[in-house]
Amino acid sequence: MPTLKLILGDQLNPQHSWFAHPSDEVIFVLMEIRSETDYVLHHAQKIIAIFAAMRDFAAQLQAQGHRVDYLKIDDPNNQQQFGKNLSALITHYQACAVHYQVPDEYRLDAQLAEYAQGATVAMTMVSSEHFYTERDDAAQLFAGRKNWLMETFYRHMRVKHGVLLDAQQQPVGGKWNFDHDNRKPWRGVPLEPQDLRIRHDHRALWASITAAGIASFGAPNAAHFAWPLNRREALQQLAAFIEQGLLHFGDFQDAMSRHANRLFHSQLSFALNVKMLSPVEVVNAVVEATAHDEQIPLAACEGFVRQILGWREYVRGVYWANMPSYVEHNFFNHQRALPAWFWTGKTRMRCMANALDNSLQNAHAHHIQRLMVIGNFALLAGLNPQALHHWYLGVYIDAFEWVELPNTLGMSQFADGGKLATKPYVSAAAYIDRMSDYCSDCHYDKKLRIGATACPFNALYWDFFARNSDKLARNPRIGMVYPQLKKMDASALATLQAQAEIWRGNLDAL
Repeated sequence: MPTLKLILGDQLNPQHSWFAHPSDEVIFVLMEIRSETDYVLHHAQKIIAIFAAMRDFAAQLQAQGHRVDYLKIDDPNNQQQFGKNLSALITHYQACAVHYQVPDEYRLDAQLAEYAQGATVAMTMVSSEHFYTERDDAAQLFAGRKNWLMETFYRHMRVKHGVLLDAQQQPVGGKWNFDHDNRKPWRGVPLEPQDLRIRHDHRALWASITAAGIASFGAPNAAHFAWPLNRREALQQLAAFIEQGLLHFGDFQDAMSRHANRLFHSQLSFALNVKMLSPVEVVNAVVEATAHDEQIPLAACEGFVRQILGWREYVRGVYWANMPSYVEHNFFNHQRALPAWFWTGKTRMRCMANALDNSLQNAHAHHIQRLMVIGNFALLAGLNPQALHHWYLGVYIDAFEWVELPNTLGMSQFADGGKLATKPYVSAAAYIDRMSDYCSDCHYDKKLRIGATACPFNALYWDFFARNSDKLARNPRIGMVYPQLKKMDASALATLQAQAEIWRGNLDAL
């Protein structure tokens, strides 16, 4: 009577203690199922990447002597749901128990907990052995506080784990945060590093996915697929980033260019989020490399560490402290549907076209494209945050709800009213022009506020703050926006708001 051990598609960690020693009394179970592909419309590359990585992981386990039962998407015995498949496997193997690792997404946690209540065998949940923190660590740290400041959490984590501290337990370099040093635009120098990721031919897998009737969007790129299959390839990607990207990552981590999609970003988020790599080893590798190479700026190292040790763990804590109601927040009551060009990239706004095309072609865009271009526009235009959440969750290869939802509803759309972000992250054309080369050949003029060729960001920006003054005017982080609005001529403001209404009423035509 063996024990079944369920492995989810984002739990592909070969270093987990489950796999230390093969046993005939344990059968590892992996499933490609429609309930996972269909809960939102996913990018083709996301489906391919997870299925391909799962298949590779199962093959590794079998090669190591483990027993594996793998249900492919087109297996005639596949009932396309975890519960139904588990029940069939329990009966088939006469299993005595089912073990599973802590799910990272609320919906899966709820599904498996509900199944466990009616299961015919004992169900046991164990740690995924991945994160620095437990689910409720952030909630305990911020107990009784109205605002959960990431910087507070980040400093706590640095001290707790001894990262980038000197002998006196003070931050190396004298500062906790070098964010102000990491905001340079990129003008073609230094050159973007070559993309050295291993390519795979997944055309057969893609054919089986489409034959199964799974809906998707975005370019599959199945013939020359760039995302890692396994831990070995992910480690190679980490090493390439440290060797080629880390040196300039800090300077240009907020930069955007239509000539370089990756710039100096690691693109390790997919490998991290499906647990091919652990956050501890990635942070340690970057810190160690910086300590041994005086050319790597401390600001680059700290900026990268902050994203993983700080932000990644922080948003997970926010997620678990606020689910399931967090997904319902809509502070500004925005209700507009996403324009059709979110699925095609066909807009005359150069910045949006580039960010969307990058997303649709590569299932990826870096954080400033997500936040200060796509998210910025969505908030200014009044797009429904739940619809945007579903789009982000589907389009990005690294998007799992625990990390994507707080980033979208909290950081990007301020839909939680400031639980996560201290202010709405919005801008007019000036910021996008400063941090990118998008505006130089755009159909719309970055300097104009009014008219058919004025940049839509400009009128939408001022209208957003004017419309929401009752909710935002007392926010100390917003700065000079409201004093400037008070000085603005009433007729000029009315003209701006009328222009904004024209843009919002014709979003599909932008």
